[in-house]
Amino acid sequence: MRQVFLVRHGSHDRLGRILCGRMPGVSLSETGRAEADALTRRLTGTGAGTLLASPRERVAETAAPIAAALGLMVETEPDLDEIAFGGWTGRTFDALADDPLWTAWNTDRATARPPGGESMAEAQARILRVLERYVHDGAPVILVSHGDVIRAALLTILGLGLDAYDRIVVDPASCSELALWPGGGRVVSLNERIVP
Repeated sequence: MRQVFLVRHGSHDRLGRILCGRMPGVSLSETGRAEADALTRRLTGTGAGTLLASPRERVAETAAPIAAALGLMVETEPDLDEIAFGGWTGRTFDALADDPLWTAWNTDRATARPPGGESMAEAQARILRVLERYVHDGAPVILVSHGDVIRAALLTILGLGLDAYDRIVVDPASCSELALWPGGGRVVSLNERIVP
């Protein structure tokens, strides 16, 4: 059995207002940096031997203090990247509210697709490829990624479809723990947060 920690990046100043997706230049806010330090305290002592992170800046900034505290290198893993939101990238949530495609995305997550972007099923396939590498016994692994990508992994382990994405919460700077083994796994904890 392998212990895997799914960590969402810390807060940034556009959180809740703008769909950042893969846009460059999105860095942690002061709150986000404090959250990353709190995550570091949570993950110290886990015995993790691997730390993989999405290529986004906010994720690298979240992973850096964890890596330093655990004496690990941050390995960039493209399969942990944020969903490619295509034409929605950089738009405000207010501007998206009246878009019928946005409504479809939020009601039919299993089949909808952002214009010019990827489906949640494609994002799910990416993170599941990463998890599959860690189903055998070994040192714990930390994967630092994004809310919907982590949700997609959790839904799979819980045996739920993608349309159930809004039944679980993956807050900024949260940690969810999995136990994985060949052919299966379980959610040990969900959306744990350490208040900075």
